[in-house]
Amino acid sequence: MIKIKWIYDKPDIHDGIRILIERKWPRGMRRSSQHVDIWLKRIGPSEELHKWHLHNRESWAEYERRYRREIVKSMPFKKLLDIVMNTDMVTLLFTNNDHDKNDAVVVWKALQEAIVRSGKGE
Repeated sequence: MIKIKWIYDKPDIHDGIRILIERKWPRGMRRSSQHVDIWLKRIGPSEELHKWHLHNRESWAEYERRYRREIVKSMPFKKLLDIVMNTDMVTLLFTNNDHDKNDAVVVWKALQEAIVRSGKGE
């Protein structure tokens, strides 16, 4: 199972493996304080895509499409997929203030599709 959680939310024993999927560590946070088990910074959007998104905030669908295309064949995504396929619970951590439109949502959707394609989906 895959959950999504804001990194500033309190860690829970039911989170399983907590994976931060952002390129940059959240400002003002100690690395030891958020109980991040794995930091997959290379799964975050490229610097170019991030800059594009900053100037095109209203185009979430296009950002999501570009980001998914960017990550689905990447080694960090394959590593994350392997972790998800071999772990009971994974929590993807994000830092954005928008709880509906953030990188973890995009990664979660891409993981769900990859699981279904693999034939191991429910």
